[in-house]
Amino acid sequence: MKRTHLPLNGLRVFDAAARSLSFTRAADELAVTPAAVGQQVRTLEDVLGVVLFRRTAKGLELTPEGEAGLDALRRGFLEFEEAVRAMQAGQSSHRLTVAAPRDFTAAWLAPRLAAYAAADPELGLAVVPAGDALDFTQANLDLAVCYGADRGEHEGVMLGGRDHVTVAVADAPDRVIGWPGTPAEELAAITVADAGLALETAAAGFGRATVPALLAERALAEGRVQAIARGEGGRAYWLVAPVPQWRQKKVRALVAMLTG
Repeated sequence: MKRTHLPLNGLRVFDAAARSLSFTRAADELAVTPAAVGQQVRTLEDVLGVVLFRRTAKGLELTPEGEAGLDALRRGFLEFEEAVRAMQAGQSSHRLTVAAPRDFTAAWLAPRLAAYAAADPELGLAVVPAGDALDFTQANLDLAVCYGADRGEHEGVMLGGRDHVTVAVADAPDRVIGWPGTPAEELAAITVADAGLALETAAAGFGRATVPALLAERALAEGRVQAIARGEGGRAYWLVAPVPQWRQKKVRALVAMLTG
């Protein structure tokens, strides 16, 4: 019989019934009805072409055919349990790899990861730069932060909102600091590599920069720049991951912290 055609559900029911020699007790164990257990056993007997149980005056007993396969079946289920534990081990591991833009990591993510790690001394964190194309498999990523109009092809949630803020220092010249993701349509007097550098250039007194409000939180709180205008942009920061990574317990915990 091909592996893909193995009647695994019927075999599980057979194992439970063989251990108790009772369809009723097997039904209690499996949270189904005795009739459902009997139907699964009959279907399995039809598939295998053998009789697995016989009823006697003393009750239910295994046939020689049923006895013949029972030990191997139970070893197989033990192997399944080991396989499941091995697959779950990665979810319970104390290491997370996160990809994020460098400027976002420095301004917003790093302090929060530091607080998160302080609560779990065994936690290992790796933060790598996020490129334009995220390859979760090649980079062995658990989670990523991207800046865009939506979450793209992955599962994800928005961090903060789409709010943007225009910042400058007092008496700064009326010059626009541009960066590749800037929502400003005015002609830039200088263009820098990312929003973080635009923010720092504004803090240095060059002019004004419009950046994601999330990125500017700390600089505004510290008084290094002042908000001179606020509005909503078309893009935002997103926490994203493919479905398998997104379902991991350790990823869900980190997402809950970062969005809480």
